[in-house]
Amino acid sequence: MHRPGNVRVVIDLHTHSDRSDGSEPPERIVELAHDVGCSAVALTDHDTLAGLPAARARADELGIRLIPGCEVSCLPIAGGGVHVLVYFVDDPRSPLGVELDRLREDRRARNEALAVRLQQLGIPVTLEMAAAHAGTVEGTGRPHFARAMVDVGAVATLDEAFERYLGNGAAAYVPKGRLTVADVCRLARDSGGAAVLAHPYTTGLEGDALATAVSDLAAAGLVGLEAVYGRYSTRQRTDLGNLARRFGLVATGGSDYHGASKPGLHVGTGTGDLKVPDQVLVQLEAARPGA
Repeated sequence: MHRPGNVRVVIDLHTHSDRSDGSEPPERIVELAHDVGCSAVALTDHDTLAGLPAARARADELGIRLIPGCEVSCLPIAGGGVHVLVYFVDDPRSPLGVELDRLREDRRARNEALAVRLQQLGIPVTLEMAAAHAGTVEGTGRPHFARAMVDVGAVATLDEAFERYLGNGAAAYVPKGRLTVADVCRLARDSGGAAVLAHPYTTGLEGDALATAVSDLAAAGLVGLEAVYGRYSTRQRTDLGNLARRFGLVATGGSDYHGASKPGLHVGTGTGDLKVPDQVLVQLEAARPGA
């Protein structure tokens, strides 16, 4: 592997491996970041720190910095999804790590209930079939159930699986336990980390409504806003950057790479135009407790 000499040094603060709902192992995430010239990459699997040791070992071999992290699903705002990225935490015994253990147990129970719901709907998909796509039972999520549903011919595409069965409020949807943003910010702070709002438009809010929500979240302990997001337009990124500055937040960015689970996105470059400068990481580190 090599690092192209003509690539601008950038970072990617939002990636997923097969330890949650991505398709590639943690080591491969680091390799992909190295190949496009990233100086640092964050592994932010959903509700788990399990992939960090393997990713760190590979990062040390390649001379790229690994930023430990995770992405935590929170209680929705105004009906929209809210996800918080937490950085600089890798200790499973930390307050955040302990809470993630609890969330994973809840996720396991949710997956078992989801398998039962699908079978009740006449779809012959089991937890084991979904886990075969994830690689582990612990890493199994709705995207893996969707792939299993395609395998058995229940749906033609992953999108159809979510629209008809797995999405919020759909026929087989099973809710899972979630924390408030304030809870996650507190846990991040108590664990020496920094909390950032992921893909803000997923909340379903825009304009003044989004600004009000961000103001409230900043007061709850949020330190950053993911402005430069893989699938956002130039205008959206600019608007979110301005919103971050308005409330004194760090404007972060990342691809949200999931591999085959979310095609069309690439580590470090998103859809091809992602450029998150490494100065963002300096700002984010300065926002950590005690910095």
